[in-house]
Amino acid sequence: MYERSSVAELVESLRVEVDRYSVGGKLPSSRALVERYRVSPVTVSRALAQLAAEGLVVTRPGAGVFRAAPRTALPAAGDTSWQEVALSAEGAGDVVPRSVDASGVLASLAAPPPGVIELNGGYLHPSLQPERAMAAALARAGRRPGAWGRPPVEGLPELRDWFAREIGGAVAAADVLVTAGGQSALATALRALAPPGAPILVESPTYPGLLAIARASGCRPVPVPVDAEGVRPELLAAAFEATGARVFVCQPLFQNPTGAVLAPGRRAEVLRIARAAGAFVVEDDYARALAHEDSGPLPATLAAEDADGVVVHVRSLTKATSPSLRVGALAARGPVRDRLRAIQVVDSFFVPRPLQEAALELVGAPAWPRHLRTVAAELRHRRDVLAAALRRELPAFALPHLPRGGYQLWVRPAGGDESAFVATALRSGVAVAPGRPYFCAEPPAPYVRLSFAGVSGPAELVEAVQRIGGVLPAVGAHPA
Repeated sequence: MYERSSVAELVESLRVEVDRYSVGGKLPSSRALVERYRVSPVTVSRALAQLAAEGLVVTRPGAGVFRAAPRTALPAAGDTSWQEVALSAEGAGDVVPRSVDASGVLASLAAPPPGVIELNGGYLHPSLQPERAMAAALARAGRRPGAWGRPPVEGLPELRDWFAREIGGAVAAADVLVTAGGQSALATALRALAPPGAPILVESPTYPGLLAIARASGCRPVPVPVDAEGVRPELLAAAFEATGARVFVCQPLFQNPTGAVLAPGRRAEVLRIARAAGAFVVEDDYARALAHEDSGPLPATLAAEDADGVVVHVRSLTKATSPSLRVGALAARGPVRDRLRAIQVVDSFFVPRPLQEAALELVGAPAWPRHLRTVAAELRHRRDVLAAALRRELPAFALPHLPRGGYQLWVRPAGGDESAFVATALRSGVAVAPGRPYFCAEPPAPYVRLSFAGVSGPAELVEAVQRIGGVLPAVGAHPA
């Protein structure tokens, strides 16, 4: 058993040692470090994980630990004084009743009846979750001295630093708050940024959990249509002008449910439009760890390209791990960060320390990058299998976009009756998510969302489509 002080001492010693190596140079093995510094293997593992979180070393499974390339200098801080006006502005119009329709959220949380194939879920199947790595991380975390004590209300410094590095740009650990998952982070952000009755611009379609949060806060979600390249900037500008909104919530990467990625030419335009409106952009980066094997290099976060504190960034470890690993982050710069912190403290005090320690252990372990590669390959394979089955068994269904990240396909069922299709699919033993809850106004057409992450494997996806095709022979034959 190691003491926290010995970890800190070893980290300081290794920082000096790392400086003696050139970039890419290999450090001594863990066993050699145990013998040299007379500490336990767990102490060495914890110290190397902290150095990796600081960006000083990189761990390559099966190869060892190497000195990392130095981090580039942070860009100069922008001007966040404009936020004083945005944060003090009152919303116009009547206060919206806080009645909430949670059906869209519950559809992805409720377990299906026995024998029903789950194409409406929002999480990885247990076979895709890193259960052994999470169990090992939790066991190591729970044995640490102080692991069951009170953590800093903002979160463990090492975990905040890891999230800051993942977000990139000028975001620093001091800008990050550790949250109890992405849903909690979104709720905190909307409460901080918009008073009851205020309009909130949202992508259309969008994640039903966001619409539920907005309505529970007494806010009015206002739709801004998206296409294959993300939100349409001209419509975003018009919506800001028409409503006076001070908040726009978006998913620039693998948008849920469409899978769209905000086009390079639109990214700066979205930030410019929001800045001109004196508004915040809440960036829900839920799917960065769910990129498919063929996604190619991912674009930077909007937060990394934001100098003036326009972006409030949300992300979570939950989607890539387990529904119960509810650890996420809020990142913001300027006065809004303090408001976010105050609301989170009032709501929940802090995220339990053992969970934070376990998350830090998990992302610092060699098993973490291996897990992400496994998920990337499997999600791509499942996507292709489901898309091929739809084209073969249900050719009249429209699949407008094949995403390269996320876990769902956004499909237009033939026949035009979304509710009838959902009910018929369930009678055939397949649960699908209706598209209506993804719109905060009238939907332009019937849609359903088909998730390929929550089933046991590709064979179950094929069986699901065959079941639906078997009870809808006419649907597969007539044009959309």
